[in-house]
Amino acid sequence: MAVISDGAGIAGFFPYERHSFGIGKPLGGFLTTCHGLIATPELKLDAKTLLRACKLSVFDFDHLVAGQPTFAPYEQDVRPAPVMDFTSGFEAWIDQVKANSPKNLKTVRYKERKLGREQGELRLAWASADPEVLRTLLAWKSDQYRRTGRVDRFAQPWIVELTEMMHAEKSSDFGGVLTMLYAGDVPVAGHFGLRTATTLVGWFPAYDTEFARYSPGIVHHLQMAEAAANDGLHMVDMGKGGKEYKDWLKSGVLYVAEGRISRPSATAAVHWIGRTPFNKARTIVMDRPSLYKAADRVLKGFGRVRTSVQPQESPNVVKEASGAS
Repeated sequence: MAVISDGAGIAGFFPYERHSFGIGKPLGGFLTTCHGLIATPELKLDAKTLLRACKLSVFDFDHLVAGQPTFAPYEQDVRPAPVMDFTSGFEAWIDQVKANSPKNLKTVRYKERKLGREQGELRLAWASADPEVLRTLLAWKSDQYRRTGRVDRFAQPWIVELTEMMHAEKSSDFGGVLTMLYAGDVPVAGHFGLRTATTLVGWFPAYDTEFARYSPGIVHHLQMAEAAANDGLHMVDMGKGGKEYKDWLKSGVLYVAEGRISRPSATAAVHWIGRTPFNKARTIVMDRPSLYKAADRVLKGFGRVRTSVQPQESPNVVKEASGAS
């Protein structure tokens, strides 16, 4: 953590990770969906001087709060992060969702009623403190990562440990919020995210694939939104990304930027060769829906093949791995 002083006192903070050869990344790596300077909005520093003070050759960012004076010259791509905005009330937000796509809302409400009718009365648990419920959600998420050809983040012990720590934190202006949608007594879809006094940040949504025909993930999101508004939150930040449901659930956007800052060095040159072409290719794919869908199909196909050749684990082993590995 770099502490920035203006001579009269502390003017700001800069959290970061320093990796081998002075490669800098945001604190928490790819889990961090909002980063940059923690300071007054007008604070402007020379970015390369900041890197030098932090002993960094490069600082690579992908969810930087857009428009910060220190980093703005190095922003290479700015993306919208859709949000559910409840500042005018939950009903006003629902009206916006209906305006975005009345057909989608009607379909989800139909599936919501069908799920309750066929599987049991629906109930949303808001801010569940039960660690077993968290383990259920993480097991679903691990399965989703493998099924869709993605890297299973919960195979890394530090991510599981961090998630459990955040779940246990319940201060008034920061903590983990675990929600779970039940049909009768059976959990069908959930989400774990972080909250401030006003905002819930989307992190890990997942559902039980046994109930996929009811679209339980979207049903859960609608009920979670109402619970968040009732709890006094102003916003749910869904994060940038290529999920179509975000477009019709959104009632506003925030902006985050990708880019890199480097000081002249051999390390910076090697880093550029290794990262910049990949980032540009990813941007091209994300900007073209047809390419994004094709890439998604390839990853899911790879996930199915990989799953089919792996030995099946017992439920106890899966549960233990998701909670402790």
